[in-house]
Amino acid sequence: MFGLIFFILFTPGVSEFLCMSPDLEMSYTFCDSIAHTFKFNLTPCSITNTPMWTATLTWIPRSDITFLKTVFNVWFDGAKALHWKEVLCSGADDQYSVCGRLKGETVTTSFDIKGARIKFPKGNYRIILQGFSDDSENDMAMCLNITMVVKQDAF
Repeated sequence: MFGLIFFILFTPGVSEFLCMSPDLEMSYTFCDSIAHTFKFNLTPCSITNTPMWTATLTWIPRSDITFLKTVFNVWFDGAKALHWKEVLCSGADDQYSVCGRLKGETVTTSFDIKGARIKFPKGNYRIILQGFSDDSENDMAMCLNITMVVKQDAF
């Protein structure tokens, strides 16, 4: 039941299978046509009875990270379910290890995701995660298109 999601993304436009368990399937592709070096681990590969996931991220940015804004959009069975934005790096008193990294420098960080906060109903999810190096959201640093299929209700 406990699995590992692990992916290294190098090739644009190619959909890769990430994770499969009795209750969850995930795959990804990039939103743009530029190759990236990106690795993400998430354990366990399960959506039910998971109070906490551990995530590890390794990324080689294509530009300096002095400013970083994330935009997170989730669609559930075709309907928009969540739109969330947050500035992670502003250049002053930044708390995340990715902030201040230089183009080509490897970023490696680990963090916990509290799964008990979110109960995912059975269905198909499309998740777009974008990172911008400007507040106006014109200069995209990263964009992932993640497909998540929850096979059973978590309730």
